[in-house]
Amino acid sequence: MKAIKKFIGQSIRNRLAVAFIGLMALFMVIILLLNTFFLERVYTVSREENIYHVYDTINEADSYRSLDNSRSFQDYLMENNLSVIIADPVTSKLKYAFAKDPEAMVVRLIYGFPLNLEGEQKILKTTEQYVLERRVNTLSVTDSINMYGSLDNGDTFLVSTPIESLKESARISNLFYITVGLVMILLGSFAVVVLSQRITKPLHRLSQLSREMANLNFNVRYDSPSQDEVGILGNNLNKMSEELERTISELKTANNELQKDIEKKNQIDEMRKEFLSNVSHELKTPIALIQGYAEGLQECINDDPESREFYCSVIIDEAGKMNNMVKKLLTLNQLEFGNDQVTMERFDITELIRGVVNSSRLLASQKEAEIGFVQKAPVYVWGDEFKIEEVVTNYISNALNHVDYDKKIEVKILQKGERVRVSVFNTGDPIPGEDLDKIWIKFYKVDKARTREYGGSGIGLSIVKAIMDSMNQKCGVLNYDNGVEFWFEMQSAGPAEISIFPS
Repeated sequence: MKAIKKFIGQSIRNRLAVAFIGLMALFMVIILLLNTFFLERVYTVSREENIYHVYDTINEADSYRSLDNSRSFQDYLMENNLSVIIADPVTSKLKYAFAKDPEAMVVRLIYGFPLNLEGEQKILKTTEQYVLERRVNTLSVTDSINMYGSLDNGDTFLVSTPIESLKESARISNLFYITVGLVMILLGSFAVVVLSQRITKPLHRLSQLSREMANLNFNVRYDSPSQDEVGILGNNLNKMSEELERTISELKTANNELQKDIEKKNQIDEMRKEFLSNVSHELKTPIALIQGYAEGLQECINDDPESREFYCSVIIDEAGKMNNMVKKLLTLNQLEFGNDQVTMERFDITELIRGVVNSSRLLASQKEAEIGFVQKAPVYVWGDEFKIEEVVTNYISNALNHVDYDKKIEVKILQKGERVRVSVFNTGDPIPGEDLDKIWIKFYKVDKARTREYGGSGIGLSIVKAIMDSMNQKCGVLNYDNGVEFWFEMQSAGPAEISIFPS
């Protein structure tokens, strides 16, 4: 048994051969069993149904002449080897016959049923009108199935059909099936061996290829041109080999980058020190001013009320700038480290921008600037409404701090497909090209003197960039001859009647 299991498990070819031979043998055994135990019964039931059909036909016929004229009825009797006679029950006169020897059948009908008929009788069914029997082992007549009795009109009838010796037929057919089955098993086994060898040969090649891949040899390739499942598998293994080679290459590259990252650890520490230095530098000036003016008040350098009010105003102003910068640093820190939760919601950005613009008009009028925003229809987007309001506020504040020349500020909402772009343009000097990519860095200032003049800390645009990154959206800046345009994009949450921005 172990040897058989070992033989079967050695290869797919052996398993295919054993499975095929087993299935053929199983089918042959099933056919033999069905033929032996059920063939006779199926045949008998079929003959009984034929007799029932004939009985119903002759019993329902308007006249016996109609039976003679019915070609389909006579064809049915001939095809199924059925004999029929109908006789008068008193005179025994034949009224209808379809048989080779109707006179002999009349004798059997009158004198043979139900008594003194030779052979073995098996009653199949008995009713008030007829008896259905099977008669075998007779000497004078062929073994048969017979129905005899009376029709509804009182005439007697006999319907008979011969039956063959089914046991002998079953034995002969079983012998034939066994002979044919053995020949088919031999021929099929040979065909399975040949076909399985053709199937398993490319599989063996694939096995070798996978073994080479397991040893990280990715130069091997499956080169069969077939388009069947094995060919597809081979092509997929080729693709997998290429992908594995590429992935390993990427992993080595990533490992090399990791080494570089480790080397950059000191650089990160330097950046942290630089950040602390920038914060210290930004706080140093307002702290010095606060300290100087506070000492002046303490020492009563100027006793007049106007001087004291000026000193207090400077102290309050510088303290406010420090407080504002610290708040922005805390906000930026939360955004960069992911501690500030982003709430995505659907809101009307037109209404949001209109509110920020209206709030900024007073400051714009003080700087003799004009803010234009013509969008009227609602534009719905997905995003964190509170954070987007901070972005718009930073952009407009930045525009007010740098507006020049015509002193025009223009806010627009533009749309292309599923994207909505908000832009804030101000007239003035363009940003130098070398500074365009740096303006998003913390504490970076293009014009430090001007930034100091309006109290800027260089953090506002960094906060904008962090907010947009937290929502996986884009922001940017464009230079024009007469000014600068800052923009950001959002995902649209509904149709809007707005312009289309260029690609």
